[in-house]
Amino acid sequence: MQENTSNLQSALYWLRTIIFERLNTHIKNDKEIEIVPFALYAEESGLPKFLEEHKPSVIEFVIFLLALAPHIQPVFLNQIIDEHMPEGGDFPEFGGVKGTNCRGILPTGETAQFILAGDDLEKRIEVQRILGCEHWFAKKHILWLESVREGEPAMSGRLILNPEVVEELTIGKVSKPKFSMEFPAEYIETEMEWSDLVLPSGTLQQIREIDNWITHNDTLLHEWGMKKKIKPGYRALFYGPPGTGKTLTASLLGKQTGKDVFRIDLSRVVSKYIGETEKNLSRLFEKAENKNWILFFDEADALFGKRTEIHDAHDKYANQEVAYLLQRIENYNGLVILASNRRSNIDESFARRFQVIIQFPMPKADERYKIWMKTLPPQMKFDTDIDWQKIAIRFELSGAGILSVVHYCAVESLANPYEPLNTIWLENAIIREFIKEGKVV
Repeated sequence: MQENTSNLQSALYWLRTIIFERLNTHIKNDKEIEIVPFALYAEESGLPKFLEEHKPSVIEFVIFLLALAPHIQPVFLNQIIDEHMPEGGDFPEFGGVKGTNCRGILPTGETAQFILAGDDLEKRIEVQRILGCEHWFAKKHILWLESVREGEPAMSGRLILNPEVVEELTIGKVSKPKFSMEFPAEYIETEMEWSDLVLPSGTLQQIREIDNWITHNDTLLHEWGMKKKIKPGYRALFYGPPGTGKTLTASLLGKQTGKDVFRIDLSRVVSKYIGETEKNLSRLFEKAENKNWILFFDEADALFGKRTEIHDAHDKYANQEVAYLLQRIENYNGLVILASNRRSNIDESFARRFQVIIQFPMPKADERYKIWMKTLPPQMKFDTDIDWQKIAIRFELSGAGILSVVHYCAVESLANPYEPLNTIWLENAIIREFIKEGKVV
């Protein structure tokens, strides 16, 4: 960490000398500035790691540091301008804007053009090209220009550095994003294992196909040369009643393969305002790009239901939202899982886009018996006359329903340690669960 701090301090000092050189040549009406090589302290993380991975040119590195500087020293540019203009004054050539909360000067594309090019039109256009959407800065979602109002110069937009890059360079790791309007997804994980999941053999076999894809996809695309023939990602549809293991399966796939799983509830993403749904989804996919996350879209019926005929503008935009999400899903290079309660809820034209469609049925009696046995805590005391086989046959519950009943009984057992669980007590707990689920008792 000490070397990382030293590298950042050294980089900012190097950038400072370049800016002062430009300011001095600006006074003298010179066009050229001399940029001396930048020397790093040896280290395997932070700034050296970034330079080794991306190998930016000198000009690219200057722009990158310019965007990074306010995140480390908020008044970095203010101090330089104050030294250059001790009596104050306006300096429009330098560019820069004030932020909503930050009181320091935030660099813009114009700032980068002034420092690197001065009045040299050819070099200014080169800086503009670097800040364009075809440059690796933008394609790798590292650095880009903030959009400006229509009619204003594009280069007057702020230099925006990906917050994850800032975290990686400063504290050495990237935090998992939290659910918000800007990131409508929540990180999910589980302490359970595959042995805790009870599913039909056919369902488990299809899940193994997904695991095989995760394990061998890189070999298939690159070593076997299939990258130019097939899309890089994998799309799966899980369907079945609530509580049958869809979310748990997604969590276990992430746990087994070491990938983060993020659950997106589409019913919370879809907006009644035109264009907002696409904006919400765009933020999500931009964040997920090149992360190898597993994206689990719950309540997929909210957006992927039967397409409606276009009767009004609302129907038109609803179909556009679906088309947009389909495009983003198909271009995502990781695993996308959509979950629905019923297969029939998903339009057939959408279903053809999935590599695998997996049914999660209500567990049968023998499967329910296994779930009961796996779920009951060994510390719980219950009457020996409880026939768990009959309980499993008589009461059709999902895995989540059985867990809910056991949870209730376990708490009651702890509250009444001298009264072992009996059949009447258990059946009352089951009826309570049926009522909660809205089932006829």
